[in-house]
Amino acid sequence: MIRFTLLLIASWIVMTTTHEVGHLIGGWLGGGTLQHAELRPWHLPYSHFAPDPHPLLTLWSGPLVGAVVPLLIAIAIRKPSVWFIANFCVLANGVYLAVAWFTGDPFLDTPRLLAAGASPLSIAIYCALTLGWGYPAFRADCVAVFRPKPVEPCEQNAAD
Repeated sequence: MIRFTLLLIASWIVMTTTHEVGHLIGGWLGGGTLQHAELRPWHLPYSHFAPDPHPLLTLWSGPLVGAVVPLLIAIAIRKPSVWFIANFCVLANGVYLAVAWFTGDPFLDTPRLLAAGASPLSIAIYCALTLGWGYPAFRADCVAVFRPKPVEPCEQNAAD
């Protein structure tokens, strides 16, 4: 249980950081002027650009970087704990956009994406891909964390 809790904490920190750094990169690439940014994961991270000449670039960069960067790291490192974190990030970014769509909170990414001219279909495709990949992969990672490890034959003989 301790390992699972630590993995969830690490996953939250990686997810919030990569998501928000994605917004920062997108805003910078789009020529926006950063007014304020909050990156501490125990607060809800956010960034505010004004002016933001390319808000779609700024807004889409968060969920895209937030899902893709952890996946690329997991592909490079190939460790179960890193895959756990990466799959959490994919799932969490998809859940965030889906939930934000239904809440309609004007400070969340999905209503801001729609207000900036994003196609509802593009958001739906992103949610379908991230939830379709993220849920089964993260569920399998959770099951693996709690699965008992097999006892090696020499360990079993030493115990007898």
